[in-house]
Amino acid sequence: QVQLVESGGGLVQPGGSLRLSCAASGFTFSRYSMSWYRQAPGKGRELVASITNAGIAINYGDSVKGRFTISRDNAKNTVYLQMDSLKPEDTAVYYCYRNTGPYWGQGTQVTVSS
Repeated sequence: QVQLVESGGGLVQPGGSLRLSCAASGFTFSRYSMSWYRQAPGKGRELVASITNAGIAINYGDSVKGRFTISRDNAKNTVYLQMDSLKPEDTAVYYCYRNTGPYWGQGTQVTVSS
């Protein structure tokens, strides 16, 4: 069955960086676009970034443009989210998402705080 397992979250100070990973299994990873979403406390889930099956980043949320980078390694069945210049408002649970299904991972917590 389809599985998406996120990792790499944690506590980081403002201005710091984190790299999230999403390991995919149960399907032919290289055939699907993938996305990262996030959900902050008390808010709805919002798109962070999307990437095509060929590795072209096609969309970033306005609040993360220029700071976050989505990428993928089809040989490793993994999609990544490099997060730089983190701000307290980036605090959220980050979810991996397969654009056809849909399928969600369990999420990984990112907390940006001093």
